[in-house]
Amino acid sequence: MAAVPLVALLGLPRLPPLRLVALLGAASFGFPILAYHGFTLAPAAHGGVMLPGTLPFLTAALGVAFLGEAWTRRRVASLAVVAAGIGLLASDTLGAHPGAWRGDLLFLGGSCCWAVYTLLIRLWGIGAMQATLSIALWSAPIYLPIWWFLLPSSIGAVSAGAALYQLVYQGIFATVLAGLLFTRAVTALGAPTTTTITALVPGMAALAAWPLLGEPLGPIGFLGVGLVSAGMILTVMRFPSRAR
Repeated sequence: MAAVPLVALLGLPRLPPLRLVALLGAASFGFPILAYHGFTLAPAAHGGVMLPGTLPFLTAALGVAFLGEAWTRRRVASLAVVAAGIGLLASDTLGAHPGAWRGDLLFLGGSCCWAVYTLLIRLWGIGAMQATLSIALWSAPIYLPIWWFLLPSSIGAVSAGAALYQLVYQGIFATVLAGLLFTRAVTALGAPTTTTITALVPGMAALAAWPLLGEPLGPIGFLGVGLVSAGMILTVMRFPSRAR
């Protein structure tokens, strides 16, 4: 629904059928289905670490395998710093739920799907608006009948206010706006820089959980947040070239 006004203004996105199916499979179905099911098996803190935390490494690996990208020394160093920070943050937030590994595997699968989506839009040179509208427009007609007739649902017990909130947040902000901004960032900054910036999400979520959810962050977690931030800064900073 959120994409309909944009389609009326800009027209239908036109992608070859096979490319459309690939984008929908990765971003519209693979990522959300695996991620949301993972939240039923593991705490939200696990998803906050696993989903954005593993994305820079999966995207970098796909770039090497399919785009022939070389890993510079600074790229390796920044990923190593981010990995250390994610590891410390994970040890501070994941250790209390040792039986949640099944959900963690689903989170990893969801991150893989989003890394594939990132690879495809770069490989095929798909514009941000075209990719976002394709995902937002065609996923609902495919998934809604399956969900309505075949899958269990408790939507009847949800209040109208909660349903409206999810419509606005998930439909407009999470799908259209965030999807457009992420895809545009990938085309403007490149996938390595964009996905490394997303590694800040676990730390930001952990910091916000302290005042909002009463979940304090320990010293190891704070150190992890600092390392992730340092790794991101190492990636996005542009150092002046040395004079010869």
